[in-house]
Amino acid sequence: MNFEMKIISGTANPPLAQKISKCMDYPLCAVNISSFPEGETFVQILEDVRGRDVFIIQSTIPKPNQALMELLILIDAARRASADRITAVIPCYGYARQDKKDQPRVPITAKLVANLLNAAGANRILTMDLHAGQLQGFFDIPVDNLFAYPVISEYLRSLHLKDAVVCSPDVGSIKLASAFARRLNFSLATVDKTRMSGTKVKATKIIGNVKGKDVILIDDIISTAGSLTEAARLITKKGAKRIFACATHGILVDPAIERLQKSPICRLIITDTVNQDLSKTDFDIKTLSIACLLGQAITRIHSNESISSLFD
Repeated sequence: MNFEMKIISGTANPPLAQKISKCMDYPLCAVNISSFPEGETFVQILEDVRGRDVFIIQSTIPKPNQALMELLILIDAARRASADRITAVIPCYGYARQDKKDQPRVPITAKLVANLLNAAGANRILTMDLHAGQLQGFFDIPVDNLFAYPVISEYLRSLHLKDAVVCSPDVGSIKLASAFARRLNFSLATVDKTRMSGTKVKATKIIGNVKGKDVILIDDIISTAGSLTEAARLITKKGAKRIFACATHGILVDPAIERLQKSPICRLIITDTVNQDLSKTDFDIKTLSIACLLGQAITRIHSNESISSLFD
């Protein structure tokens, strides 16, 4: 590895940063992150980063306001310490769902966050499964949007499912579900839904055949699990045998776990883009690590190699 690289971890997901460091066989840069009594964040990078290629690993979920501000301060600290290039590695990009003006007098917060990252001094963004791919256009700097489907697909293959169906819980996730279906050579279905509120949805019909089959529900984010569990109930009514749910970002805020426990879903498969303790949860949750995938991407960015070839 080139000695001119520095990898810094924020406090949002230290276990993932440590796994990335282990996969790359490259140490994390020493940094002091603390808070003043009134809550202001203080950052000091404890190693020389002048002229270095700096990668700052920080999800902005959970606690998006605190995590985002910490990321901006880390970027500013690296910029003022004369880092040559700063890449913000954001495994889970917060505010991504606020990407359009769909009501009167509301912000486009995803664009605001992009502006803040630009203004702070980031030269590049590395993220994972953006909620909407067009968010890359909000930036005036390069954005590498990785996909978790190679990691999740490998696990799904280990289950040796036969004659299964990949299903999206809504039409918004159909492109993602289609990518999984092609990779696994399974058929494809989708659920049509109506959103009643921010936390309540109603699944109305299924496009595709799920009767007597194992169904893999695929989404990019699971927050309150409303869409997912409502879709699972409708799929069960249509005669599905077993239902597995998969998502890149398992945010799982209340009442997600309770909804999953009461649903027909037999297992939830997520990745470790979000740091949370699920040890006390009695629902069957499998967490897969995307650390080595991110580590490969960081290595390729550092050496100016292709990122897209990771998914060929």
